[in-house]
Amino acid sequence: MYNMYNGIGLATPRGSGTNGHVQRNWALVKPRDREKTYKSEQELATLDTASNRQPNKDILDHERKRKIELKCANSLIFLKNKGKLKFYLQ
Repeated sequence: MYNMYNGIGLATPRGSGTNGHVQRNWALVKPRDREKTYKSEQELATLDTASNRQPNKDILDHERKRKIELKCANSLIFLKNKGKLKFYLQ
């Protein structure tokens, strides 16, 4: 057993007539899977029902609170522009 140079079977590139540069074989075509396995209608229906789940109540509650906060902010801007903000803050 001898040490291989870059895994190509040479102990060293000296005396081989090459500089030791290894290139990939682009002409090699790897065989592809001939037979594909497709999901049946029953498996697709099961996946479809699993993806349709109820929304999280915490997220819906958070969205509702954000909408209320946005309405409040818009109302404050409206009142500030009208000049009646001081009246409502007292």
